[in-house]
Amino acid sequence: MCGDAQGASAGSIAEALRMMHAGLDYLNGPAGAWVEAAALGDVLVSLGESRAKLTAAHAAFLRRFDAADAHDADGYPTSASWLAARTRMTLRDARADVKRMRRLGEHPGIGEALAAGRISESLGRAMAEWTRQLPDELRGQTEQVLLDAAAAGADLQDLATIAAYALEKWRSQRPDPDDDDGFDDRYVQVGVTFGGAACLRGGLAPECAAAVRAVLESLGKKRGPEDHRTEGQRFHDALQEGCELLIRARMVPGRAGADTQVAVHIPLSQLRQMPGASELEAALLAARAGEPGYLAGKDAEVAACDAMIVPVVTGHADMAVIDQIIDLALSAAGWHHPGSDADAAGGEHPAPRPLSAQARAALRYAIARLALDFVSGPNGIAAALRTGLLQPPFNTPSLPLDIGCSATIPAGIRRAVMLRDRHCAWPGGCDRPASACDVHHLVHKSDGGPTSVTSCALYCQFHHDICIHRWGWQVILHPDGTSEARSPDGRQILRTHAPPRAPAA
Repeated sequence: MCGDAQGASAGSIAEALRMMHAGLDYLNGPAGAWVEAAALGDVLVSLGESRAKLTAAHAAFLRRFDAADAHDADGYPTSASWLAARTRMTLRDARADVKRMRRLGEHPGIGEALAAGRISESLGRAMAEWTRQLPDELRGQTEQVLLDAAAAGADLQDLATIAAYALEKWRSQRPDPDDDDGFDDRYVQVGVTFGGAACLRGGLAPECAAAVRAVLESLGKKRGPEDHRTEGQRFHDALQEGCELLIRARMVPGRAGADTQVAVHIPLSQLRQMPGASELEAALLAARAGEPGYLAGKDAEVAACDAMIVPVVTGHADMAVIDQIIDLALSAAGWHHPGSDADAAGGEHPAPRPLSAQARAALRYAIARLALDFVSGPNGIAAALRTGLLQPPFNTPSLPLDIGCSATIPAGIRRAVMLRDRHCAWPGGCDRPASACDVHHLVHKSDGGPTSVTSCALYCQFHHDICIHRWGWQVILHPDGTSEARSPDGRQILRTHAPPRAPAA
């Protein structure tokens, strides 16, 4: 695979460049695709050595170019601007090349090791950073120790320990060891690229690095079997989630100042047992049976305290009551259902056939929806009891929980969804708290999805932004309140319940 390197020496710079380009063209050509798998490792090792040598050569020629102000001849004020224009680099990368060139000029030993291919470009950059704060006379000695240790087979952790020992020993011998700890070199840069994307670069102080690492490792864990992100992708999403949590917690300057919110849960059953509840219910039913209208409670007042109190009436769906409503309606219409008293007695009824199980289930669901509408909402029984029986601030007007199609999710619906779900409602199971989640339309707004409590759910940043909107997972809410998530190819299905059993033959 390899030729004789001894007979391939170049006679000039132009010939050396031609040979280099020819070699790279050969590797990038069809011949490179036929390299056996067993030999790929050797190729990569050799390419790593070539990259180190190329870095050293580029820095050496760029250093001479910069020292001679050769960029002036072409009308460019700096070497970085010349590189950006003539070599079609971004100005940021051109400046990085100039910075690397100057850094290697301060570490001649590392430059020589790179030129000889004894260390990799990455290791050379790390050594230069480790010894940067040392004085010139001690820096050269320490770098030589590191280079000898690397040649002897020391790993990256051992080399970092040697450099840290040399740095601490030098600091302990200084008359003022706190004079320069490198803290002033900290920086973070965010460069915006095409489409709103950005490149994040920086140098972090030790305490900042520890804090960032703790946040990324905590928020960047895998969330379930559907999470096939790489570690870098998880850390990216963790950084976004951490920033969004700060904003939601009102801890970002310019966004704070809102009052603390307290949600007061008031069971509907408890409201119905309070003195005067039966009279209010009767009056409401009488008003509903007559002309349209609603019963107003006491005037709304806002509590003058440090917290914003949000009364929330809670209850549960008792389907047995719905069955009683169906039986009453069927009895009034002369219908019956299998197993009823009329059916057992063989009584007369005008319908020639009983109500089927499927039709009864559909009727049960429809009446349950109507019953919910009757109980909830600004004109419902729950609102009438709360505004008529409770004292301020618990008798404020109700907020709508269904507003049809809307570009935004009102605060009332958002709070109700958060109180209902409590955490990420992803069917596969996710324990991210409500404060770290978004309210998502189960049917996308662009597809006409309504904005209501029943049509929205709570999902964390990963399951909402990544799984649903990026990867195309579909969440389906069933009439019984259970849900399932389907992968785009339909091969993976996650449920909040066991899969339905096949009907018996």
